[in-house]
Amino acid sequence: MSNRVPLPAGTVLGKSYEYGLDVNLGTYANPDWQSVRRMSAWQPSYPGTTTDVSTYDDLGSANEDVTGRSFAASLTVQGNRALSTGLYLPELEAMVAAAKGKGEGAVLDVRWYHKPELGTPNPDDAGRSYVTVEITRSNTDNTGIEVKSITLTGKGEFEQIPNPFQGWGATAPTIQGITPSGAISGEMVTINGAGFLDASSVTFDAIEAGDFQVINGATIVALLPTDTAGEVPVVVSTPGGVSAAYTYTRGA
Repeated sequence: MSNRVPLPAGTVLGKSYEYGLDVNLGTYANPDWQSVRRMSAWQPSYPGTTTDVSTYDDLGSANEDVTGRSFAASLTVQGNRALSTGLYLPELEAMVAAAKGKGEGAVLDVRWYHKPELGTPNPDDAGRSYVTVEITRSNTDNTGIEVKSITLTGKGEFEQIPNPFQGWGATAPTIQGITPSGAISGEMVTINGAGFLDASSVTFDAIEAGDFQVINGATIVALLPTDTAGEVPVVVSTPGGVSAAYTYTRGA
């Protein structure tokens, strides 16, 4: 007879790939979150800082309190580049720049969160931190793809935040940012947000995008349709609903 204890109804085994990491391409007060695409091997940790609180009563044994916790993580990212510019995707460009920088130029603002395939995201499994970045090139053989091994080291205490993941198209999508600003007709922009999976339409000023591709639930790349310069409303439609209009300033 098996002594295995049955799991409660509705329990799902967690998957190793059910996590997301975003890099802030804006400011701390006005963030422009860009999801890290083509990520693998996500391994977060929360290193503790301890203080010796031992006394005579401990009879010579160690006794330390944890007085603070920071954030650290390692991950790998595929080195996808734009054919037209040779640049990596914006989030990887930001990490590479930080890995080469000094002082504040070496610091990034990141957030991470539980991003389940099915069901509700863990509301407590999400955080935000300033980090420094170290990068090495993993694949150096003659046939492999380019992969970056990345280490993030937190600066100070990390911040517990509400989980920003809103599901894979189960709810109406939300647009949180569009980069770069000032793009012109026929140029590509990246739309950041949540709930983009299975998007059926992307419009700029009620004009369908020339072409678009859903990278993941938090990222869409789209070609700007022909229109005049200025502020235009951008809307994404999915089976889960229609996003609130996001104001984007475009070129001609």
